[in-house]
Amino acid sequence: MEKVKWEIKDILGLSGIYWQTCTLHAAVKLEIFTLLRDSTLSAVELARRAGTNDRATETLCNALAAMGLITKEAGGFHNSESARKYLIKDSAGYIGHMIMHHHYLVEAWAKLHEAVRNGKPVRKRSVFEDGEREAFLMGMFTLAMGIAPRLAEELDLSGRANLLDLGGGPGTYAIHFCLKNPELKATVFDMQETRPFAQKTIARFGLNDKITFQPGDYTKDPIEGPYDVAWLSHIMHGEGPDTCLAILKKAVRALRPGGIIMIHEFILDENLASPLFPAIFSLNMLVATKDGRAYSEGQLSEMLLEAGARDVERLDFQGPNDSGIIKARV
Repeated sequence: MEKVKWEIKDILGLSGIYWQTCTLHAAVKLEIFTLLRDSTLSAVELARRAGTNDRATETLCNALAAMGLITKEAGGFHNSESARKYLIKDSAGYIGHMIMHHHYLVEAWAKLHEAVRNGKPVRKRSVFEDGEREAFLMGMFTLAMGIAPRLAEELDLSGRANLLDLGGGPGTYAIHFCLKNPELKATVFDMQETRPFAQKTIARFGLNDKITFQPGDYTKDPIEGPYDVAWLSHIMHGEGPDTCLAILKKAVRALRPGGIIMIHEFILDENLASPLFPAIFSLNMLVATKDGRAYSEGQLSEMLLEAGARDVERLDFQGPNDSGIIKARV
């Protein structure tokens, strides 16, 4: 039975939804919401501040107003409440970095048909090129900041002394786990390019004495232990099954007897065709990586068992975009 009955207007609406996507991307890139802030500005005033064309700026703002992101009145344009909360650069809830990360992916997604035809990635640029480094790392930081404090409260890490945040980027999870558990120390293991941002973030939370950064490539380099906890958040989806298994074997070997390993991922149902976001995210990995994909709970559990872990279980946690956590012991 069909989940959704698609009519012509629905299909065409889906086909052209990227017009709205690109409108949002352009507005964030041009800092339209940040320039508006709490003011009401005419298109001409806004264009002067943005360094953009008058007519084109008005056309963009009219579209943003039609989308409900800003409001148009007699005196000009002003931000919606949501735009003020999420789209002004110095707001606590700013998500513009993740939006810019999505922007950098558009070129590759436009070639999805080539990736499906050839089975090879079509994204040529590295995530660490040009402005993509900041967009990616800050985007990951923003998303993790919405999850990590809650997880730190829910996960019992009492009695654990050393945590490995494998592929931890800016170390957001390590930071909140250590804040919650004063006896805990952590190591963020990630690529050298990530180090400056991670150290800056760790220092921001005053945890230089508790969290260290270990540069390395977890697909190639050894992982030295011992640790009591291994935390792997959103790194499995970038690799194929064989590499995932190799990573998990390294992580398991780095744990003390009785240690725990946790995988945080976008998790598919066993039929691999739902939920929607993990299924679509697999296509994002198709265009961007050689073998990456989303995995099901069963697939991840089997990998953990083969890597030498035991007592595998799915925790009662559901994050944004159907992320979940699978836990095991060694």
